[in-house]
Amino acid sequence: MPIFSKDLEDIIRESFPEAQIEVSGDDGVHMSALVIDESFRGKNRVQQQRMVYAALKGKMDGPDGELHALALTTRVPE
Repeated sequence: MPIFSKDLEDIIRESFPEAQIEVSGDDGVHMSALVIDESFRGKNRVQQQRMVYAALKGKMDGPDGELHALALTTRVPE
C-alpha cells in the first residue's frame, strides 16, 4: 500500500510535533521530505536523518516496505 504526502507528514509529525515539515511526491513510493526541527541542534546530518528514519517505524524496511525511496533533507531552525 503506497504512502501519500499527507500520510508521510503525519507519521513524521508524531515524532517531531513542532517541526516544519514539507513532503512532496505523488507516486506513493518515491517521496522527498524537508524536516526542520530544534531537536536536530548539535547533531550531525547522519544523526538527524537517522532520527527521521526511526520515526518512519519500518515503513522503508526491505523490498516490501510501503515507501521505496525518500530524499531527505534535515535542518535546525535559523
